[in-house]
Amino acid sequence: MEIRDIRIDQGNAFDWGRASKDYARYRDIYPEIFYEKIAERGIGIKGQKVLDLGTGTGVLPRNMHRFGAEWTGTDISPEQIREARRLAEEAGMKIDFLASAAEDLGFPPASFDAVTACQCFWYFDHRKVLPLIRKFLKKEGRLAILYMAWLPFEDPLAGKSEELVLKYNPLWSGAGERMHPIEIPEEASPWFDLEDHEETELMVPFSRETWHGRMRACRGTAASLSPEDLEKWDREHRAFLLREAPEEFSVRHYMALAVLRKKA
Repeated sequence: MEIRDIRIDQGNAFDWGRASKDYARYRDIYPEIFYEKIAERGIGIKGQKVLDLGTGTGVLPRNMHRFGAEWTGTDISPEQIREARRLAEEAGMKIDFLASAAEDLGFPPASFDAVTACQCFWYFDHRKVLPLIRKFLKKEGRLAILYMAWLPFEDPLAGKSEELVLKYNPLWSGAGERMHPIEIPEEASPWFDLEDHEETELMVPFSRETWHGRMRACRGTAASLSPEDLEKWDREHRAFLLREAPEEFSVRHYMALAVLRKKA
């Protein structure tokens, strides 16, 4: 499904379905501490029902499954949901997946103990989604907004990889990230109170192949470049890594989370 949003990439079209195979193979990269910090806050644990918005290939529910919650994942891209179902089935996990825009979901009131949104919250229409989330949550239910990104100014290799994406896609607005708290939209204030937030630097291990795959599976490359430009980027990025990166290395990232509690 092609998406155009003036807030993102200056309205340049992108389609996560085009990146689904790469996404399924290369985007499952969050370190263990990422999931532990969620569970430590009592989210995604045994006895809960949790809704994961913008689930992609189901990375969050699949990795949180062991903590015991009952998960439902939704995503606007049918291709992403297809991959999520395949990966969950192969792992023997019972997770419900639904292809739908977050704004169109119709779950009954008080269906979930928690709602999560990982790497996706800025894509939503907050005026529509936030009151929906509040409706879906049980009394004092919580919304966890989650994020992890490489740090291009602190990590030279990440910075050079980012420059190559911008060479082929100068409208990509995902570049230039610095560590900061998650920005809570003002539309949240009638429905939620900020309960907690945290920002932490992380070192994430990669090989040349997995880092190349991670960069290929970002919005600025496979999801938006033409086949011709993607092929050119692919060749140039592989050559760069062969020339300047060891076979195995770590990339400096940061993770951020914000936990919001439903107002009475």
